[in-house]
Amino acid sequence: MINKSLLAIIIRTIFEELEKEAISTELIQLPDVHIKPCRITQGKDRLACMGKDNCVFKDDDFYEIFEKIKEADGLILGSPVYGADISAEMKIFLDRLGLASIGNPDTLRHKPGAAVCAVRRAGGMNTVNTMNNVMLFREMFLVGSTYWNMVYGKDIGDVLKDDEGMANMRNIGQNMAWLIKQLWK
Repeated sequence: MINKSLLAIIIRTIFEELEKEAISTELIQLPDVHIKPCRITQGKDRLACMGKDNCVFKDDDFYEIFEKIKEADGLILGSPVYGADISAEMKIFLDRLGLASIGNPDTLRHKPGAAVCAVRRAGGMNTVNTMNNVMLFREMFLVGSTYWNMVYGKDIGDVLKDDEGMANMRNIGQNMAWLIKQLWK
């Protein structure tokens, strides 16, 4: 079943541009997977993942997703805006991603990345910046567009009415495809 969420619509728009350039894509939607909060500071498990090539805990879906990210040529992060910032699921994912990649710094280093969001009114910049900060922290190359990486809408399909936002998503896809081709020749 294809998810018709606002965020899925804008990410699929980016994917269409990547696929035009024969770059394969995979959409992983955080509400559909189970990722537990990071346990790096908890009791006997404190700092357990340091020096490892992935999170040491395999009792949720993060380990498998991280393995896919290692193989990917690029990464697009997307979040709806809740309370003027990323969703709780994205926060948990970013914590795990940032820490797991410390033990395997080449996982994200020099990989193209883009952060996008679906926003109703406010908080879009906070949301994009939160995701960008993790990518910058891990030495990724950020992909931008001609304006901010967000699309406005309230109800399913509303983002399609934001012509400028959707044009930005197509441009992100084109810019991501160009950078991937330059980096992985």
